[in-house]
Amino acid sequence: MNHLSEYQNKINTKIIESAAVRQARALALPIVALESTVITHGLPQGENLKLAKAMEATVEENGATPATIAVIDGSIRLGLAAEELDALAVYPNPRKISTRDFGISLAQGLTGGTTVAATAYIAQKSGLRVFATGGIGGVHRQAPFDVSADLSQLAKTPILVVCAGMKSILDLPATMEYLETQGVPVIGYQTDELPAFYSRQSGIRLNQRADSPQDVARIAYAHWALGFRQGLILTVPVPEKDAIPREEMESWINAALEQAQKEGVHGNAVTPYLLDKVSQLSEGRSMQSNIALLLNNAAVASQVALELQGLLQYENGPFYYS
Repeated sequence: MNHLSEYQNKINTKIIESAAVRQARALALPIVALESTVITHGLPQGENLKLAKAMEATVEENGATPATIAVIDGSIRLGLAAEELDALAVYPNPRKISTRDFGISLAQGLTGGTTVAATAYIAQKSGLRVFATGGIGGVHRQAPFDVSADLSQLAKTPILVVCAGMKSILDLPATMEYLETQGVPVIGYQTDELPAFYSRQSGIRLNQRADSPQDVARIAYAHWALGFRQGLILTVPVPEKDAIPREEMESWINAALEQAQKEGVHGNAVTPYLLDKVSQLSEGRSMQSNIALLLNNAAVASQVALELQGLLQYENGPFYYS
């Protein structure tokens, strides 16, 4: 019995907040969640740390506090100290952690980056309402049974995800149909068309747009005030100077998909493989576009969080879910 108690005590299921996050809470300042698979699996070493620091700086410059979410040595972290961010960026063989992986990661003391689904879960569990990322997962091309856990998680997690749409390597129409069925609003930010991650156009028209951070905050507030537990997705087009034409992007994606099939790539290895292959085919242009849209999304998310903070005046009211 004593041995069992000792073993259980080694598993830490509490969310550990950074000093900056604790201070932001004490001062009632807006906090923006950031995911960490872009650090552990999304970009090459060197570029990953540079981007992580730039995203946090962008959030701060726009009036909010960044909270990068990750698992470090079996502990869930909400906000990382500088030395923790440095270590995560070079950690050998980090785990890609979705919601299904939390129990395993905590029990075995693992370190890894959290996906959109996992980050959204921890963010809302901690009372956060705004989350910035690059692009969400979705329904895979040529494999409609392969659906990202991001979608099912957003269908039951009351958080606003600011992104550049779904990753363009996915089946965008099928992903939009799934989100519609699950009651997840998809809103265009200053656009009537769904962005396609690296490209500003996808050919898919959206039925809702918002033109300012205030508009977005009001929509989110009204959605949650009615008691809906779904998240909302705010799709922000990549800055025009960093966009890649849709036709050009499609040619690289199709080539990458063909190569992935030949090599038998499957499961959660597909997305990192395709993104890396597209980066090679585009001679780095897609990676630069990715970095630009991430920083842009961080800025917009912070501006929305600032407006939303003024509407959400108390944590224990109808807008707080644990």
